[in-house]
Amino acid sequence: METKWLEDFVSLAETRSFSRSAQLRHVTQPAFSRRIQALEAWAGIDLVDRSAYPTRLTPAGETLHAQALEVLEALQATRNMMRSHQAAGQDMIEFAVPHTLAFTFFPHWLTELREAFGAVKSRLTALNVHDAALRLAEGGCDLLIAYHHPSQPLRLSDDRYEMLPLSTETLAPYAKAGPDGRPLFSLPGRPGERLPFLSYAPGAYMAGLVEAIRRQAGEPLALEPVYETDMSEGLKAMALEGHGLAFLPHSSVRRELKARRLVPASADPALQLTMEVRVYRERPAVARHVKPAVQSLWDHLGAQGQP
Repeated sequence: METKWLEDFVSLAETRSFSRSAQLRHVTQPAFSRRIQALEAWAGIDLVDRSAYPTRLTPAGETLHAQALEVLEALQATRNMMRSHQAAGQDMIEFAVPHTLAFTFFPHWLTELREAFGAVKSRLTALNVHDAALRLAEGGCDLLIAYHHPSQPLRLSDDRYEMLPLSTETLAPYAKAGPDGRPLFSLPGRPGERLPFLSYAPGAYMAGLVEAIRRQAGEPLALEPVYETDMSEGLKAMALEGHGLAFLPHSSVRRELKARRLVPASADPALQLTMEVRVYRERPAVARHVKPAVQSLWDHLGAQGQP
């Protein structure tokens, strides 16, 4: 049993709405429903009366709700006590970063940051996008670094969170280079041909961005899904072996492009998408705790973005 299941359940008890609670918990509604179902499976009994609208709890659910509030309050109090012993770690900045950015963007960005800002002590937790946003919402990190695109906005309240832009990133199709240096698979492909497609798993943040590219392409792309995963690094590994083409962030294939191990699978600008890389934090006025090191870094990043 995971504590976030209890937090989800408490949210549902308060909102009486799966869709509203999913939004507040920064997850998709299907993912939120699965977590409530997992909690019911753990409890061995129905906790939610799904025949009623608005949603209401069963008698067992009402009992668990009261107990969950006590458990979560006790855990938070214990966590606060533990953090009070971390005075020596006040200069450690804790980042929550989606996997792709953790592998590609973050190391290079940190190198440049240290040159301009100075030494930075950092602790990085790599997660999927939804869980990384949830980590910030739950106070489990100081800063969240994530992609942003209007088609896939993070559901973070402007009243509680603020952000700064760090960079831009391009998502485009790539494939292994053949002996002639040309891609083994290239869009739009030959008439009647369907190209092997290495895709992101449904629900992955990048899957939504690829769908946005496919919509803006103007005509259906002849792609045949042959493999899927939720991580860009997994798709890149399959592309390098020649299993198909994949839409990948440019930063993740920079070295492979230079070595000509991967090449663009299309030169059509309509098959590319540019997104922002942003850093988020709780606004100091509502933050549970603001480390001096985090504030100094934020001030530096804010000054870097000024004209």
